[in-house]
Amino acid sequence: MNLQQSVRTFGMDDQSWLGSEHGTQATESCTLDTSTFTPATHYPAGYFKSGIPLGRITATGKMGPYDNAAADGRQTLEGFLFAAVGAPADNTIDVGAALFVHGKVRSSRLPLGAVDAAGQADVAGRIRFI
Repeated sequence: MNLQQSVRTFGMDDQSWLGSEHGTQATESCTLDTSTFTPATHYPAGYFKSGIPLGRITATGKMGPYDNAAADGRQTLEGFLFAAVGAPADNTIDVGAALFVHGKVRSSRLPLGAVDAAGQADVAGRIRFI
């Protein structure tokens, strides 16, 4: 993990997927395992967009993109990337991020499309989809 201080500017973050302010003050810190993300899908502009659904990789505790067909822990939705995060040029470098775990989500505004029924069931009682 790169902990050196740096300044990097990228496009405006679109958090229109948030259904309300509820839960935005109670995000959890997490580490993104960048090797599990696909550049063209998850960070084509050089940054991870907020609203990407995330699952926890069992072996490492790091987060990767939610995938109901995965077998490494990412098949269970944990929450959503709360704010945009710059993607490193080297996908072996992990990055810190904030995880949105409680509140309302506008499915139609998620950057990768709506979450499937299995993912919605994983977070039922914590996240409400509208």
